[in-house]
Parts: sequence; structure tokens; C-alpha cells
Amino acid sequence: MARAFLIVMDSVGCGGAPDAAAFGDAGANTLGHIARACAAGRAEEGRSGPLKMPVLDGLGLGAAIRLASGEDTPGLGAKSKGRWGAATEVSKGKDTPSGHWELSGVPVPWDWTYFPETRPAFPETLVAEVCARAGTAGILGNCHASGVPIIEELGEKHMRTGWPICYTSADSVFQIAAHEETFGLDRLLKLCADLAPTLHAMKVGRVIARPFIGQPGSFQRSANRHDYAIAPPAPTLLDWAAGAGRATHAIGKIGDIFSMKGIGALHKGKSDADLFDHLDRLAAEAEPGSLTFANFVEFDSLYGHRRDVSGYARALEWFDGRAGGFLARLGPGDLAIFTADHGNDPTWTGTDHTRERVPVICAGAGEGAIGLVAFTDVAASIAAHLGIPAEGPGRSFL
Repeated sequence: MARAFLIVMDSVGCGGAPDAAAFGDAGANTLGHIARACAAGRAEEGRSGPLKMPVLDGLGLGAAIRLASGEDTPGLGAKSKGRWGAATEVSKGKDTPSGHWELSGVPVPWDWTYFPETRPAFPETLVAEVCARAGTAGILGNCHASGVPIIEELGEKHMRTGWPICYTSADSVFQIAAHEETFGLDRLLKLCADLAPTLHAMKVGRVIARPFIGQPGSFQRSANRHDYAIAPPAPTLLDWAAGAGRATHAIGKIGDIFSMKGIGALHKGKSDADLFDHLDRLAAEAEPGSLTFANFVEFDSLYGHRRDVSGYARALEWFDGRAGGFLARLGPGDLAIFTADHGNDPTWTGTDHTRERVPVICAGAGEGAIGLVAFTDVAASIAAHLGIPAEGPGRSFL
């Protein structure tokens, strides 16, 4: 039986979202702007010249960006040998759960709760619950912040007082940073797990544990991040596959995003390189008829939020090189779809996600354009390929 691989390049948007202005993102284009920066010599740290992604561009990546945004794609002009298009989201968010759930056939039926850009950012009742569950007299932060800078700013005081560092962003998240040794990793994870039901009832999408290590002046976030995400409101592609008796594999933070629903085996690692090793292995070993769902987060976490254009370009070129080896391992009849969940344009203002369309690049499905499709069409197409019933609103583009 044919297998399917759904691969999310976290934050690798391609511009053109028709409602981008409502999110303050009119004109954002993660891939397009990176390609233009590379061609103009503005992304020369650790790499040089135009953006080089021959594998995915050969399947239609450049064509997808041009379709989505109408912008030029210097360096990405190959004639497509795959199926390609771009997808538009309808959920009212530009965050991880919204994008992944909708790609899996389930648009978000509610409005997310976002915390205001004020100090303090959190209601007193929530702060009181954090303190009660943490056993502390207060919290630090209580504001919008980027993860690395707030740890650098408040890490020493956190170690001295024992108070957790609580912060949010433009996404629907409540994040807690704490030192793995002085505060304790298990204590941090329990604190986040205990707070999650309260935050989820408020329609806050995720409670995120952000452990860090080191000493003042040399703090580093550790690999033990854990997301406590609100559960999807309906069965997703993973549930459809599992319900049909198919093996399901989740790579990276897919387990967190879907609260482990519909997931048979979870494969995690400390880096995207580790995760790609899992993907390569599953290309060789995954069961006939199986679904493998992968998320590669470092585009977003290491380069998008930090507005590092060169780093983002390096990551894209590294990923493209690995993609060639992965595709060579697929068998006859296998389908691989490369896509994204939102944008995070490293040339944009601020440090948050950007509302964009996303590329939909298919290997193993013939050649030609699929046009502008819906996020939910990705799930419907994979279900059609696997020969299982689709329960969502999408339509197959295969």
C-alpha cells in the first residue's frame, strides 16, 4: 500500500495571504524576501549568493511563491517536475496549532485569546494561580517578549528569587522560562501541565515550558522544551488514518501540537538534523499504508523570530540538500508533501509570525500546477492517496 509523508517546514510562508493586512502583515513574504536578500548579497553570513534550493525548486517551490504572492523569486526559477501550488488558511490565527490543525483537515472554530501588549500582560487571577502552583510570592516578566532576550534580562534574578519568568507573544501562548537546575526541569513541566487546563479554558492555544541552563552571561535554552497545546476540536488526519487501521508516525513537536491524538509512534530529537535522521529512517522503514507527519521547527525558532536572514537561508539550503536524500529513499507509490503552517518573514518588523499563504510541493503525484488551494485540501489529498475516508471540509487536489 502507498505511504504518505506530510512535512511541515515551520514558518516557511510564501506571501500573498488575502487577509494579511488584518494581521499587520500586508506584504510579508518569508521565502520571497529571503530569496531577494540572497540575490542582493544581504545574506552572506555562512553562505553566499542567490538562494540555492534545487530539489524543492525542481518540484515547484519558486513557482508556488510566484503564484501565491506575484513576486519575483531570484534563484528559484527551475522548471517544475512535481505538483505544486499554494494554500490559504481560514482560521483566525497565524500560529502553530491553527496551521497544523487546518492542514490536518480541522479549521479552528473559535477566536484565540491573546494577551495585551501591556505591563502587566496577564490578569491578576492567572498570576495568582501561577504563584500558588509554583509556590512563589511572584512572577517575573508578565509581558510580551522574545525568549532569548528575556532570559538574558531576567535569568539572574530568576535564579536568585526562584520566581518563574512568564511571558507571551503575538501568538496565543503562555510561556514559562525556568532554570533546569535551580528551579528544576520536572518542577517546570509540572507547573505548565497543571496550568494548562486553566489556559485552555481561556482559549489560549499553548502553555510552553522553556527550560534553560548556564550562568548569567551565558544562558542557553535547552532541548527540553515542551508544549501543552489545547486539543483539536475534531478528529484530524492523524485520527482518520489511525481509525482506518494505518500506522501513524509523528516527528518533532507534532505530538505536542495534537496532544498525541491519533499518533502511534513519536520520534523526537534535539535538533532538526536529528529529526531528519528520523524522516530518512522512516522513508526506508515505515509500514505500507502509513502516515508520517513531521515538523521542522528551527526555521521558525532559530531564525525567523530572531530576524536572521542569513541563518534562515542557510537552514533552507541545508534542508533542501537533505530533502534530496529523503526523496531518493521513497518507494513506488509514496507521496511526500512539503508545506508550512504560517510565515515568519525575517525581513519583517517585530519578532512574531507573519500571516502568509504557504507552499504546497508534492513529490510522487505527477507534474503540474494545483493552483491556490485550502489548507484543509492537504488533508483531503493525503486521505485520498491513502485510500481512507476524509472527515473534514477539504477537497483532494490529486
